[in-house]
Amino acid sequence: MLLAIDCGNTNTVFSIWDGRQFLATWRIATDHQRTADEYYVWLSSLMKLTGTEAHVTEAIISSTVPRVVFNLRVLCNRYFDCRPLVVGKLDCRLPVAPRVDQGTTVGPDRLVNTVAGHARHGGDLIVVDFGTATTFDVVDEDGAYVGGVIAPGVNLSLEALHMAAAALPHVDVTKPAKAIGTNTVACMQSGVYWGYVGLIEGIVREVRRERPRPSKVIGTGGLAALFAQGTDIFDSIEDDLTMHGLVLINDFNKETA
Repeated sequence: MLLAIDCGNTNTVFSIWDGRQFLATWRIATDHQRTADEYYVWLSSLMKLTGTEAHVTEAIISSTVPRVVFNLRVLCNRYFDCRPLVVGKLDCRLPVAPRVDQGTTVGPDRLVNTVAGHARHGGDLIVVDFGTATTFDVVDEDGAYVGGVIAPGVNLSLEALHMAAAALPHVDVTKPAKAIGTNTVACMQSGVYWGYVGLIEGIVREVRRERPRPSKVIGTGGLAALFAQGTDIFDSIEDDLTMHGLVLINDFNKETA
Protein backbone atom coordinates (compact mmCIF):
# COMPACT_ATOMS: atom_id res chain seq x y z
CA MET A 1 0.00 0.00 0.00
CA LEU A 2 1.03 3.59 -0.63
CA LEU A 3 1.25 6.25 2.07
CA ALA A 4 0.64 9.60 0.33
CA ILE A 5 1.55 12.73 2.32
CA ASP A 6 0.58 16.25 1.30
CA CYS A 7 2.13 18.87 3.60
CA GLY A 8 0.75 22.38 3.23
CA ASN A 9 1.41 25.54 5.18
CA THR A 10 -1.65 24.99 7.39
CA ASN A 11 -2.41 21.26 7.40
CA THR A 12 -0.70 17.98 6.51
CA VAL A 13 -2.83 15.22 4.99
CA PHE A 14 -1.99 11.50 5.12
CA SER A 15 -3.84 9.02 2.87
CA ILE A 16 -3.61 5.26 2.35
CA TRP A 17 -3.98 4.01 -1.24
CA ASP A 18 -4.47 0.29 -1.83
CA GLY A 19 -4.06 0.36 -5.61
CA ARG A 20 -7.74 0.98 -6.32
CA GLN A 21 -9.01 3.48 -3.79
CA PHE A 22 -8.11 5.55 -0.75
CA LEU A 23 -8.87 3.51 2.35
CA ALA A 24 -8.48 6.39 4.80
CA THR A 25 -7.43 10.02 4.99
CA TRP A 26 -6.29 11.92 8.09
CA ARG A 27 -5.36 15.55 8.65
CA ILE A 28 -3.07 17.20 11.22
CA ALA A 29 -1.88 20.77 11.72
CA THR A 30 1.49 21.40 10.07
CA ASP A 31 4.25 21.90 12.64
CA HIS A 32 7.90 21.89 11.59
CA GLN A 33 8.92 20.97 15.16
CA ARG A 34 6.92 17.72 15.16
CA THR A 35 9.33 14.76 15.17
CA ALA A 36 9.06 11.54 13.22
CA ASP A 37 8.29 9.70 16.46
CA GLU A 38 5.43 12.09 17.24
CA TYR A 39 4.04 11.62 13.74
CA TYR A 40 4.12 7.87 14.18
CA VAL A 41 2.43 7.83 17.58
CA TRP A 42 -0.45 9.85 16.11
CA LEU A 43 -0.59 8.09 12.74
CA SER A 44 -0.20 4.50 13.94
CA SER A 45 -3.17 4.75 16.29
CA LEU A 46 -5.36 5.89 13.38
CA MET A 47 -3.97 3.29 10.99
CA LYS A 48 -4.81 0.50 13.42
CA LEU A 49 -8.47 1.40 13.04
CA THR A 50 -8.29 0.53 9.33
CA GLY A 51 -5.83 -2.35 9.67
CA THR A 52 -3.33 -0.71 7.32
CA GLU A 53 -0.33 -0.17 9.60
CA ALA A 54 1.55 -3.31 8.62
CA HIS A 55 0.81 -3.04 4.90
CA VAL A 56 2.48 0.24 3.87
CA THR A 57 5.32 -0.58 1.47
CA GLU A 58 5.89 2.74 -0.31
CA ALA A 59 5.44 6.45 0.31
CA ILE A 60 5.41 9.76 -1.54
CA ILE A 61 5.61 13.28 -0.10
CA SER A 62 4.62 16.69 -1.43
CA SER A 63 5.54 19.55 0.88
CA THR A 64 5.40 23.32 0.59
CA VAL A 65 7.19 23.54 3.96
CA PRO A 66 10.83 22.45 3.45
CA ARG A 67 11.59 22.17 7.17
CA VAL A 68 8.96 19.44 7.57
CA VAL A 69 10.33 17.14 4.88
CA PHE A 70 13.22 15.74 6.93
CA ASN A 71 11.00 14.38 9.71
CA LEU A 72 8.51 12.99 7.20
CA ARG A 73 11.38 11.19 5.47
CA VAL A 74 12.51 9.77 8.80
CA LEU A 75 8.95 8.65 9.53
CA CYS A 76 8.83 6.63 6.31
CA ASN A 77 12.34 5.20 6.66
CA ARG A 78 12.17 4.32 10.34
CA TYR A 79 8.63 3.09 10.78
CA PHE A 80 7.55 1.88 7.33
CA ASP A 81 10.95 0.73 6.07
CA CYS A 82 10.64 2.55 2.76
CA ARG A 83 12.42 5.43 1.07
CA PRO A 84 9.80 8.01 0.11
CA LEU A 85 9.65 9.86 -3.17
CA VAL A 86 9.66 13.61 -2.64
CA VAL A 87 7.99 15.69 -5.34
CA GLY A 88 10.33 18.40 -6.57
CA LYS A 89 13.52 16.44 -5.91
CA LEU A 90 15.68 15.31 -8.82
CA ASP A 91 14.96 11.61 -8.31
CA CYS A 92 11.19 12.17 -8.56
CA ARG A 93 10.29 12.30 -12.24
CA LEU A 94 7.18 13.96 -13.70
CA PRO A 95 5.27 12.83 -16.81
CA VAL A 96 5.96 16.25 -18.38
CA ALA A 97 8.52 18.76 -17.12
CA PRO A 98 7.27 22.26 -16.24
CA ARG A 99 8.01 25.03 -18.73
CA VAL A 100 8.86 28.11 -16.68
CA ASP A 101 11.69 30.64 -16.43
CA GLN A 102 15.12 29.08 -15.95
CA GLY A 103 16.01 28.76 -12.28
CA THR A 104 12.38 28.96 -11.12
CA THR A 105 11.29 26.47 -8.48
CA VAL A 106 7.66 25.40 -8.82
CA GLY A 107 5.80 24.46 -5.65
CA PRO A 108 5.35 20.69 -5.33
CA ASP A 109 1.62 21.09 -4.71
CA ARG A 110 1.26 22.89 -8.03
CA LEU A 111 3.13 20.14 -9.88
CA VAL A 112 0.96 17.47 -8.28
CA ASN A 113 -2.26 19.30 -9.15
CA THR A 114 -1.04 19.70 -12.72
CA VAL A 115 -0.45 15.97 -13.13
CA ALA A 116 -3.81 15.05 -11.60
CA GLY A 117 -5.76 17.69 -13.50
CA HIS A 118 -4.31 16.61 -16.84
CA ALA A 119 -4.98 12.93 -16.13
CA ARG A 120 -8.63 13.61 -15.31
CA HIS A 121 -9.51 16.40 -17.70
CA GLY A 122 -6.85 16.55 -20.42
CA GLY A 123 -4.83 19.65 -21.26
CA ASP A 124 -5.58 23.36 -21.38
CA LEU A 125 -6.63 23.75 -17.75
CA ILE A 126 -6.64 26.36 -15.03
CA VAL A 127 -6.49 24.63 -11.63
CA VAL A 128 -7.64 26.89 -8.80
CA ASP A 129 -6.47 25.63 -5.40
CA PHE A 130 -7.96 27.22 -2.28
CA GLY A 131 -5.22 26.72 0.29
CA THR A 132 -3.26 29.05 2.57
CA ALA A 133 -2.69 30.90 -0.71
CA THR A 134 -5.16 30.80 -3.59
CA THR A 135 -3.19 29.54 -6.57
CA PHE A 136 -4.06 29.35 -10.26
CA ASP A 137 -2.04 26.72 -12.14
CA VAL A 138 -2.04 26.81 -15.94
CA VAL A 139 -1.71 23.40 -17.61
CA ASP A 140 -0.74 23.20 -21.28
CA GLU A 141 -2.19 20.86 -23.89
CA ASP A 142 0.47 18.18 -23.24
CA GLY A 143 0.15 18.35 -19.44
CA ALA A 144 3.05 20.70 -18.70
CA TYR A 145 2.80 23.31 -15.97
CA VAL A 146 3.43 26.61 -17.77
CA GLY A 147 2.90 29.20 -15.04
CA GLY A 148 0.13 30.66 -12.95
CA VAL A 149 -0.98 33.15 -10.35
CA ILE A 150 -0.61 33.33 -6.56
CA ALA A 151 -3.11 35.36 -4.52
CA PRO A 152 -3.59 35.60 -0.73
CA GLY A 153 -5.72 32.80 0.68
CA VAL A 154 -9.24 33.51 1.90
CA ASN A 155 -8.60 32.74 5.57
CA LEU A 156 -5.29 34.60 5.43
CA SER A 157 -7.07 37.70 4.17
CA LEU A 158 -9.71 37.46 6.88
CA GLU A 159 -7.06 37.08 9.57
CA ALA A 160 -5.14 40.09 8.25
CA LEU A 161 -8.32 42.17 8.25
CA HIS A 162 -9.07 41.17 11.83
CA MET A 163 -5.49 41.83 13.00
CA ALA A 164 -5.13 45.20 11.27
CA ALA A 165 -8.50 46.69 12.23
CA ALA A 166 -9.13 46.62 15.98
CA ALA A 167 -12.89 47.08 15.65
CA LEU A 168 -13.39 44.21 13.20
CA PRO A 169 -14.06 40.73 14.61
CA HIS A 170 -12.84 37.39 13.32
CA VAL A 171 -15.52 35.86 11.09
CA ASP A 172 -16.04 32.55 9.29
CA VAL A 173 -16.07 32.27 5.52
CA THR A 174 -19.61 31.68 4.29
CA LYS A 175 -21.85 32.66 1.40
CA PRO A 176 -23.93 35.63 2.61
CA ALA A 177 -27.68 35.77 2.04
CA LYS A 178 -27.26 39.10 0.25
CA ALA A 179 -24.46 41.40 -0.87
CA ILE A 180 -25.45 44.38 1.26
CA GLY A 181 -24.64 43.62 4.88
CA THR A 182 -26.67 45.22 7.65
CA ASN A 183 -24.17 44.52 10.44
CA THR A 184 -20.38 44.34 10.73
CA VAL A 185 -20.10 40.55 10.43
CA ALA A 186 -22.41 40.42 7.40
CA CYS A 187 -20.49 43.25 5.74
CA MET A 188 -17.18 41.43 6.23
CA GLN A 189 -18.54 38.10 5.03
CA SER A 190 -20.00 39.73 1.92
CA GLY A 191 -16.77 41.56 1.16
CA VAL A 192 -14.64 38.46 1.48
CA TYR A 193 -16.99 36.08 -0.32
CA TRP A 194 -18.01 38.25 -3.26
CA GLY A 195 -14.56 39.82 -3.36
CA TYR A 196 -13.01 36.41 -3.90
CA VAL A 197 -15.62 35.43 -6.45
CA GLY A 198 -14.64 38.58 -8.36
CA LEU A 199 -10.95 37.76 -7.92
CA ILE A 200 -11.44 34.24 -9.27
CA GLU A 201 -13.50 35.34 -12.25
CA GLY A 202 -11.16 38.24 -13.05
CA ILE A 203 -7.96 36.19 -12.96
CA VAL A 204 -9.50 33.34 -14.96
CA ARG A 205 -10.69 35.84 -17.57
CA GLU A 206 -7.21 37.33 -17.96
CA VAL A 207 -5.50 33.92 -18.09
CA ARG A 208 -7.93 32.71 -20.73
CA ARG A 209 -7.28 35.87 -22.74
CA GLU A 210 -3.56 35.04 -22.86
CA ARG A 211 -4.00 31.38 -23.77
CA PRO A 212 -4.13 30.20 -27.40
CA ARG A 213 -6.99 27.74 -26.75
CA PRO A 214 -10.05 27.62 -24.44
CA SER A 215 -9.27 26.44 -20.90
CA LYS A 216 -11.39 24.46 -18.47
CA VAL A 217 -11.34 25.58 -14.83
CA ILE A 218 -10.94 23.00 -12.07
CA GLY A 219 -11.41 23.92 -8.42
CA THR A 220 -9.79 22.10 -5.50
CA GLY A 221 -9.06 22.72 -1.83
CA GLY A 222 -11.31 22.99 1.19
CA LEU A 223 -13.21 26.12 0.12
CA ALA A 224 -13.64 25.26 -3.56
CA ALA A 225 -17.19 23.92 -3.19
CA LEU A 226 -18.24 27.00 -1.20
CA PHE A 227 -17.04 29.48 -3.81
CA ALA A 228 -18.46 27.36 -6.63
CA GLN A 229 -21.88 28.29 -5.23
CA GLY A 230 -21.26 31.91 -6.19
CA THR A 231 -19.99 31.50 -9.75
CA ASP A 232 -20.39 29.26 -12.80
CA ILE A 233 -16.71 29.64 -13.72
CA PHE A 234 -15.78 26.11 -12.59
CA ASP A 235 -16.13 23.11 -14.89
CA SER A 236 -15.42 20.68 -12.05
CA ILE A 237 -14.70 20.60 -8.31
CA GLU A 238 -12.18 17.93 -7.24
CA ASP A 239 -11.83 17.26 -3.51
CA ASP A 240 -9.06 14.67 -3.88
CA LEU A 241 -7.05 16.19 -6.74
CA THR A 242 -3.73 16.50 -4.88
CA MET A 243 -3.83 12.99 -3.44
CA HIS A 244 -4.77 11.58 -6.84
CA GLY A 245 -1.77 13.38 -8.32
CA LEU A 246 0.57 11.86 -5.74
CA VAL A 247 -0.65 8.38 -6.69
CA LEU A 248 -0.10 9.09 -10.39
CA ILE A 249 3.42 10.45 -9.85
CA ASN A 250 4.33 7.44 -7.70
CA ASP A 251 3.02 5.06 -10.38
CA PHE A 252 4.88 6.94 -13.11
CA ASN A 253 8.17 6.65 -11.23
CA LYS A 254 7.70 2.92 -10.71
CA GLU A 255 6.92 2.39 -14.38
CA THR A 256 9.96 4.36 -15.55
CA ALA A 257 12.43 3.06 -12.96
